[in-house]
Amino acid sequence: MLKSKNQIETNKYELEIEVSPEVFEEAVQKAYLKNKSKINVPGFRPGKAPRKMIETQYGESVFYEEAVNSLYAETVEAAVAEAELTLVAPPEVEVTEVSKEAGVKFKVVCITKPVVKIGDCKGIKVTKKVEPVTDEMVDHEIGHMRERNSRSVNVDDRAAQDGDDVVIDFEGFKDGTPFEGGKAEKYTLKLGSGQFIPGFEEQVVGHSIGDEFDINVTFPEDYQAKELAGAPVVFKIKLHEIRYTEIPELDDDFVKDTTDFETVADLKADVRKHLEEHAEEHAEADVEASIMESVIAQLEGEIPEVMYENKVNDMIDDLAHRLSHQGIELGMYLQFTGMTEESLRTTYREQAEKQVKLRLALEQYVADNSIEPADSEVEEEFAKIAEQYKMPVEEVKKYIRAEDLKLDVAVQKAVDEIKAAAVIENA
Repeated sequence: MLKSKNQIETNKYELEIEVSPEVFEEAVQKAYLKNKSKINVPGFRPGKAPRKMIETQYGESVFYEEAVNSLYAETVEAAVAEAELTLVAPPEVEVTEVSKEAGVKFKVVCITKPVVKIGDCKGIKVTKKVEPVTDEMVDHEIGHMRERNSRSVNVDDRAAQDGDDVVIDFEGFKDGTPFEGGKAEKYTLKLGSGQFIPGFEEQVVGHSIGDEFDINVTFPEDYQAKELAGAPVVFKIKLHEIRYTEIPELDDDFVKDTTDFETVADLKADVRKHLEEHAEEHAEADVEASIMESVIAQLEGEIPEVMYENKVNDMIDDLAHRLSHQGIELGMYLQFTGMTEESLRTTYREQAEKQVKLRLALEQYVADNSIEPADSEVEEEFAKIAEQYKMPVEEVKKYIRAEDLKLDVAVQKAVDEIKAAAVIENA
């Protein structure tokens, strides 16, 4: 039962909750019945010892912890509902008293959804700029097509050049001693790619197949392996193969062989069309982003820090989930990228703040404008989700509350309304 509700800070409340002695006694009795078979009392068969005997031997409070735990969730949830609070984080709960005479008393600290205000979001002015598609952009795109249809050609009549792929054996030595991770056989390296430390690839240029030679380089001062950072080393090299990439000529034959078009002109026209469509889509996305930035700018209210932290957590969880599909653990990803979890959180922070503020602003717009999606619209959204995840609709409803999805639909309707009312000028 909720005894008191006190606001101790902005968006922070303290609740005092009491469970009557009678309700607590029922919970203690349930805990006894659940656990009596696990407790040994001399003179009684397992599960047959009376509760009084168990409490005499192990203490009156032997079942209190489990009884309190069984009451906790439902009691706190009911009190929060009675206090009409919408929480944005799990509450902090402290048990302040437990006894047969007084029952149970809880002190609960709640962080609540902030009360916010927004200004008039209708008639927001933005500029739409569609980037023109140039001949260079068309040629660049077709260049990628040519590269995708390129072939690797072995070279045996000249030395290695910048841009070639070479196959080499190498072994690195520091002060005449091989170092860990400095050896490989039949390794393929593109010269000029910057894949190896500065100075390495340049010294392969000019050598021919079968050459064995030394490369002298110095590791960067900030190299991750501390024992090699700033150290001069020698790599012994054997060059096995030289290959270069042959890119096909752009002519009608190439177009016929690799596309559904007949001529270079037809291909260029199609590429231009798709680039223009992409430019239009990009401009539309920029317009929506600008409109939403204006919505965020009109938001007034003090937002709990925990909402930003929770959003960052969600973003990191999403990243970890996506990486797992590629067989990569988050820790491995951080190691590869040279990041820490703290620096990753910092990277996501600005985006998280925008997302939290935008959602609050749009939800307030929904409330201010009494946007109420029809049941059919909510059911249609359930059907879309079911189709996306190849699940029965009823199964989806076990994981997504109708009230939550209804608010999502309302928020999207708010976005559509604000966009439709915006004043868009072409640059």
